[in-house]
Amino acid sequence: MNIAFYLLPKEKTAYLTPQATMRQALEKMEFHRFTAIPIVNQQGKYEGTLTEGDLLWKLKNTPGLSFENTHKISLTDVPQRMKVEPIRIEAQIEDLIDLSMQQNFVPIVDDKDHFIGIIRRSDIISYCKNKLFSLR
Repeated sequence: MNIAFYLLPKEKTAYLTPQATMRQALEKMEFHRFTAIPIVNQQGKYEGTLTEGDLLWKLKNTPGLSFENTHKISLTDVPQRMKVEPIRIEAQIEDLIDLSMQQNFVPIVDDKDHFIGIIRRSDIISYCKNKLFSLR
């Protein structure tokens, strides 16, 4: 099955630009109750995924950095510890199963590497559950 059926489009997906600040990231992640969020550049290309851990390690390893001055730190200065690879929209849902075991969502890109949305782990699990129980 093609993954487009499960795609949560970019317009309905929370994401950040590399120029956003740590404060903006923390606030957006708190508001949406996310532990990770895609980073999309000005040209619309996927650049990676920022996690809570990335923000915590930056806070821990930067002398003098506190929550009060996180508005001064651009996300370009926050190393991403996990490499979250996107998948192309032409992929099949079976291609997502391994990735979904390690991350909450899978970023989806088009043939020009433009970010077009995500597929949530919960949707992949639902697909697997339906397949499993349809075998009975």
